[in-house]
Amino acid sequence: MRGGLIALFAATFLELCGLFMYGPLLLFTLKARGLEEAWIGLFGAVQWLGMALATPFTAGWVRRLGARRALLLAAAVPLVAYAGINLSDAVPLWALLYLIAGMAGALRWIVAEAMVAELAPPERRGRIVGLFETMVGLTFVVGPAWRRAGSAGWLAVGLLAAALLLSLRVPALHSHLEDDGARPGLSGILDALRAAPAVMAAGLIGGFFEAGLSSVLPLYGLAIGLGAALAALLVSASGLGSAVMMVPVGELVDRFGRQAVWKLCALVNLAATLLLPWVGEAGALAWLIALLWGGAGGGLYTVAMIDIGHRHQGVALVSATAVLVMSYTLGGMMAPALGGMALQWSPQTGFPLLLAAWALAGVLAITLMPDRGPRPPRPARSATSD
Repeated sequence: MRGGLIALFAATFLELCGLFMYGPLLLFTLKARGLEEAWIGLFGAVQWLGMALATPFTAGWVRRLGARRALLLAAAVPLVAYAGINLSDAVPLWALLYLIAGMAGALRWIVAEAMVAELAPPERRGRIVGLFETMVGLTFVVGPAWRRAGSAGWLAVGLLAAALLLSLRVPALHSHLEDDGARPGLSGILDALRAAPAVMAAGLIGGFFEAGLSSVLPLYGLAIGLGAALAALLVSASGLGSAVMMVPVGELVDRFGRQAVWKLCALVNLAATLLLPWVGEAGALAWLIALLWGGAGGGLYTVAMIDIGHRHQGVALVSATAVLVMSYTLGGMMAPALGGMALQWSPQTGFPLLLAAWALAGVLAITLMPDRGPRPPRPARSATSD
């Protein structure tokens, strides 16, 4: 399975680099054509709309196609869509193709995460999932950085083509054919949510603090008196925390179990938030807080992915991953909306209170929510498993 994991890592890395390169390029192209910012913003949301529309149906597609063919479809569709955009000048066609590429992006996200969890050996699942999440985080940096290269549109298409070729090296999994009682579609998602609601909570809180707050951290930096350049670096601090902490989090899960690490991440998130009132006296503390938010928020998501990888296979695993992805996306959407309002109301009081309430809710949810799903195995502690 090692070769399959390497191919899956490499294919996902190249595809995400291509996607994160192409998105900003499209927006800059529309700006150069004279479109207003409101229309450009709506265009940028089209991809996320496609992801939201496709997520409930990914388990059904995997049941019909199998994980490997679903992965190949998720690689081929954006390749064709972006090549079509490069060859056309019609903005409405661009929007349609971007929507379709977003739907394929949801399939790639969910199937790749599920396949990594299923292919990883149980005793090393934490480490491997942590490495995968670190790799995904790096694409947020590498992809946009490559955008400055000449002919970036076709370079992105080339990366997607290479990702498709590498996806052919990923082995077929047959667990989707097993009759495990899992239901595809919305029914399967509801089943997964009822079985392990803590997964939904971890995704929601993780998405809020890791992904969503990155949109308002520069505004918070300006509100506490930082210059524009230093305020923007708060996003980098959050991204650094997310990148460097996922492998240690995975290692801790392998050794101590997911419940202990879940609680640790939630408590670190809360502790970082409770430091906010002292930022006014020590501005440098803001970078430490942002770094801890990125690491702890990403850790909540990573532990949840490891947990459902221990519990499920096949269609049930895809449905549970879809729940996690949807909750993470919802948290990422709520943070900039609520955070922006809290900053406008009171940067020194309202913003810390909002974040403290979310962080405390995460601690309580992960600690108190019932767990009705199949139990994950106890972490191995023998010398042979270390």
